[in-house]
Amino acid sequence: MKTLLRAAVILAALDCLAAETAAGQLADTTRYEIWFPNASRHEAEIRVTYTGLPPQPLELRMSRSSPGRYALHEFAKNVYNVRAEDGDGRALTLLRPDPHQWDVHNHNGTVRVSYTLFGDHADGTYTGIDVTHAHMNMPATFMWARNTADRPIAITFRIPESSGWNVATQLIPTSDPMRYAAPHLQYFLDSPTELSAFESREWDVQGGAQRIRIAMHHLGTSSQLDEYAAHTRRIVEEQAAVFGELPEFDFGVYTFIADYLPWVRGDGMEHRNSTILTNTGSLSNMVGLLGTVAHEFFHAWNVERMRPASLEPFDFEQANMSGDLWFAEGFTSYYGPLSLRRAEVYDDARYASALSGAINTVSNAPGRRFFTPVEMSLQAPFVDAATSVDAQNRANTFISYYTWGAGIGLALDLTIRARYPDLTLDDFMRVMWREYGVHQENLTPQRPFTHDDLRVTLGEMLDDTAFASDFFRRYITGRDAPDYATLLAPAGILVRKARQGSATIGAPRLDVQNGGVVVMGPVLAGTALYDAGVSLGDRLVALNGREVETVDAVTSFVAALRPGDSIAIMFEQRGVRRTQNVHTGEDPTLEVVLYEDAGMELTETMRQFRAAWLNPKAR
Repeated sequence: MKTLLRAAVILAALDCLAAETAAGQLADTTRYEIWFPNASRHEAEIRVTYTGLPPQPLELRMSRSSPGRYALHEFAKNVYNVRAEDGDGRALTLLRPDPHQWDVHNHNGTVRVSYTLFGDHADGTYTGIDVTHAHMNMPATFMWARNTADRPIAITFRIPESSGWNVATQLIPTSDPMRYAAPHLQYFLDSPTELSAFESREWDVQGGAQRIRIAMHHLGTSSQLDEYAAHTRRIVEEQAAVFGELPEFDFGVYTFIADYLPWVRGDGMEHRNSTILTNTGSLSNMVGLLGTVAHEFFHAWNVERMRPASLEPFDFEQANMSGDLWFAEGFTSYYGPLSLRRAEVYDDARYASALSGAINTVSNAPGRRFFTPVEMSLQAPFVDAATSVDAQNRANTFISYYTWGAGIGLALDLTIRARYPDLTLDDFMRVMWREYGVHQENLTPQRPFTHDDLRVTLGEMLDDTAFASDFFRRYITGRDAPDYATLLAPAGILVRKARQGSATIGAPRLDVQNGGVVVMGPVLAGTALYDAGVSLGDRLVALNGREVETVDAVTSFVAALRPGDSIAIMFEQRGVRRTQNVHTGEDPTLEVVLYEDAGMELTETMRQFRAAWLNPKAR
């Protein structure tokens, strides 16, 4: 209520702005303007005005990180033509103490800064500008000033003439369709914005108290968008059923901002009252796109309002690190495909197949030897869209907290259902929501959660603190892999070796280059190639004395082997030829199939267990 009241005050002030009569109300408002005279060259012109400043230097910054991203992204690299003037139009000197900052000295309390921004990377992190749209992630687009974070913000979008562009954003609308507001800097920087001739679909939720909006810039048909909207509506309903309610969207609307265009980059990025969805695919590949919809909307509860204490408040100047991403991102990754099944986008067979990725990774990936899920979460600044010019060994040392967390969520849900017949993981998420998500103040959670809060809440919900402590010790602060075959059996779902009895020497990507078979992907620990010393970039010369000149020759040779066979691998590594005798292993790849599709009996008890888990909950 306080947030809504504050928003109403801001809106009232902004509505007076056109006549410039609200100087008293708006003395501390930060005002942005953006326009696009050179959109074909991917440029925007931006002006920001500060008034009522104290006499000390104004420290202007470009962010180094972005909400929902955990690595550093040096957004200042795309800023140039920076100039500043005071309230009298007098040019001011800019000093550059570091690559991300501009200091303005000797101003008269008003500073007007202008700059050019280049942006040609439309996704959830960066900004993409062209003649078809301006797709803006705010930290990648707008400068801000230290010690002004609590000031309200007004922004005016000046669109190209005859462009037909409209505005899609979670910012607060005003009576002017091109003027928006934010209550403070944190919310402004968390509010991605799309300017384009997008199509919209909207519907009421919670008896008309709130609305869900889709704003889609795409090359498909209106009927495809209608189908997409119908599926999205079902996903929203099924996820609301998990938590027992929708969040209270701060200004009454939640917006899916979707760009499905050949010239964008694939991504999905959650925000408090909106999400960014970008993909080079089209609505003809709708099921794949809906997977991102399901993941990102679940974040409206988990991460945006149920928030790890380690991520609150978000730091725009540093990398943001949390040991709880196995829950924040991982459990969200578990509920994404589950939501598609409950919304009947997936059937049982497709959902079972979708489980195989997490089950294979958690069961077989060598990274589990080195780090726990908590420790993997702490790796996020190095892997979350981070770039590196040096070689890494993450194929052998890292498991994504998305994937491992999804595997933990699956294991915990099935364990609860088997041990505590009246409870499920949905109940745990609902309790977490009531304790740590519902209560918000000034657009932030009143009670961010810690790692111990998760464990204690689980124990209290189950009335079994010993189980909760043991589960956390084994699977979250430990490195154990759940027994998925046993856990899925009550649902009549089989986990088995996909190629039982087949030999493998490891399956890196191979290609023929310069007349030889070259290893083009990382070699995994525990495989014959790894044991032989083969590495990325090496050339396979011969297997058991037989020269190999094509990828098919390698594949055919391995297909004739059995697990445990001895094999001599000759390879060339940086100009040196070596031969090493090793033993083949059995292909560890697992597949997940329904009992009935494997020719096994599906009992009525299994059918009921599966239905209670996977069937729709909203109807």
